[in-house]
Amino acid sequence: MPDSAFPQCRIVPLRLLSPTTAERLLTRIAGIPGVRRIVLNGPGLPATVPYGPARGSANPNTNRRTIQVCGAAFEMKIQTGTVTLEVEDEETIRAVKALCDEFFTMMPYRLQTGRFMKSSPTMVDYARYGPNADGRVIGLSDPRKRDGPIIIPAAQSGGSLSDNMQMENTPDSFN
Repeated sequence: MPDSAFPQCRIVPLRLLSPTTAERLLTRIAGIPGVRRIVLNGPGLPATVPYGPARGSANPNTNRRTIQVCGAAFEMKIQTGTVTLEVEDEETIRAVKALCDEFFTMMPYRLQTGRFMKSSPTMVDYARYGPNADGRVIGLSDPRKRDGPIIIPAAQSGGSLSDNMQMENTPDSFN
């Protein structure tokens, strides 16, 4: 099946998720069979103040901490606003909806379906990964970031997480 044929969905909670909540949600999503790629979007949490009179000084934020998903630890550089998924089939989207109905009991969320990730190589993908780029990382690179996607091991419960997760910063006016 070509990459462009894989369905995608986006989980949009009403509020930004804390690192603890994002960790619990991502761990549960990674356990669903059929999830190929996950992309997190939200406002950035810079380590230093980027502008103003305090420019360059430390920017302490309790939301910038390390979380663990399926054995892979990584630092949250954003506050999770949306979670975009690429899945194997429509049945997986129904499983994600059931999980979200169970998980988001204290706040509303929306589950949108459509095309949210690029499925063909961009100029940035070509510049970063070359002409023979792995299809799993296509469309996941951010030209402003120096680090690449975070690799998550396949889910322990028999899921087929395609080993890729990347965190990106997006403007607050994204929606």
